[in-house]
Amino acid sequence: MSTVDAPLQAATDQIKRAQGEKTLRPSIAGFFDEATFTVSYVVHDPETLEAAIIDSVLDYEAAAGRTSFGSADRIVEYVNSNNLAVNWLIETHAHADHISAAPYLQDKLGGKLGIGSDIIRVQEVFGKLFNAGSDFERDGSQFDHLFSDGETFQIGKIEGIALHVPGHTPADMAFIFGDAAFVGDTIFMPDFGTARADFPGGDARQLFQSIRRLLSLPKETRLFLCHDYKAPGRDEYAWETTVGQQRRENVHVKDGVSEDEFVEMRTSRDKTLAMPNLIMPSVQVNIRGGRLPEPEDNGVSYIKIPVNAL
Repeated sequence: MSTVDAPLQAATDQIKRAQGEKTLRPSIAGFFDEATFTVSYVVHDPETLEAAIIDSVLDYEAAAGRTSFGSADRIVEYVNSNNLAVNWLIETHAHADHISAAPYLQDKLGGKLGIGSDIIRVQEVFGKLFNAGSDFERDGSQFDHLFSDGETFQIGKIEGIALHVPGHTPADMAFIFGDAAFVGDTIFMPDFGTARADFPGGDARQLFQSIRRLLSLPKETRLFLCHDYKAPGRDEYAWETTVGQQRRENVHVKDGVSEDEFVEMRTSRDKTLAMPNLIMPSVQVNIRGGRLPEPEDNGVSYIKIPVNAL
């Protein structure tokens, strides 16, 4: 006997409503950071001008240990020039390839900072890895809101729903506004494939199931990706696709690829991949809601690098 996936059905119903009524579809602006190949988004209701910012980037120069705000200031300028009111600053997961600019943007623009509720699992794993100590809370309290699977919310009159899509990390969420799904690192452009699943807490089988869940949404659903790396033979960066295109063309997980085939491919491929350049600073900061570790007695924050631990 099959079990109904109630959150997925609710997301499907929301998308169909938006596809049938233009006023229920959001306006979307993407901001690409080539240094980390990351796309941040400002999503807003054209009528009320209420907005959400998804997966922002804080510029970080690893060699010098310096942060700067060029990428985030592009978003500030866009929000202010369009008279938007930011309700939400959303992270699809605790990123391992860039630092979040959410606290900076929150200070400039307001809004509540949200992430999936399983961030507490990620905090537990990486809190131990970085020996964060008892002062580091592992309860998600660094965020204003922890989203659960199927939770609904709104920006203005635009309907939103959160779907839990673990596998890349335990806490990955997709956020759907109207007919547009922001899927984080679960999946990339069809010619590039899917996200890795070998970080602590990752699981290739779980990732396949999460992706197939997303690809059960209506074929016309717009998918907005967190990264693009320009697959060989493609000259331009791209970060928007559809469920239908992914089901037809994704080189890792298109229709007809079995779960076992995917797990074998993903596991073998992941063994060949180097760790992301910014994984050490990114994870330490992002599990803290985008905030640097507490300054030490000299007033300076430090990023730890555990030796031979990953």
